[in-house]
Amino acid sequence: MVPLSVYPDVADDQNIINAFTELKKVWDNFDIMIHSLAFAPTEELKGSFVESVTRDGFETAHQISSYSFAAMAREAKPMLNENASLLTMTYLGSVKSIPNYNVMGPAKASLESVVRFLAADLGPVGIRVNAVSAGPIKTLAAAGVGGMRGLLKYVSSINPIGRNVTIEDVGNTAAFLSSDLASGITGETIYVDGGYRNLGMTFKMD
Repeated sequence: MVPLSVYPDVADDQNIINAFTELKKVWDNFDIMIHSLAFAPTEELKGSFVESVTRDGFETAHQISSYSFAAMAREAKPMLNENASLLTMTYLGSVKSIPNYNVMGPAKASLESVVRFLAADLGPVGIRVNAVSAGPIKTLAAAGVGGMRGLLKYVSSINPIGRNVTIEDVGNTAAFLSSDLASGITGETIYVDGGYRNLGMTFKMD
């Protein structure tokens, strides 16, 4: 069990450094790091993008949701075993406009770019870096996005698999990407959304 004290406030680099200093007291090295955190001010996740976005909110979303992955990878690198895996979580809002997702969209696009740069940088030392783009799931974090209930209902009604994805669906993919079974995969964003992103026209034909 990793001590609670190693979970840092990623808004400050020193906190991240301190967290890995603490981690070294428990583990000499490790194989997997999963970055599953994001934040934007609640008021910027409702209504119109252009009317809700602020300079401070935009910066906060990028600092917490994107930069933190790069910062954590930097501190983790000396402790990672060969064939280690770094993984982060993203969402379709990185490449398509989603109602109320607003400032998190650009932040997730930035995160996916960080994945590609880290993969190119760390690949020569045997470290893989990937992202999982999950479909909408009813979680505490998702509750902060306005209209989430309607989004879940809509996606499940047109999704090729006829349902929303689950935490287990996402966890299984994360386990695969973190294992040696995915040793040839890096720099990728893997969609776990029941095929939703592949849809074009979604109305029913007569």
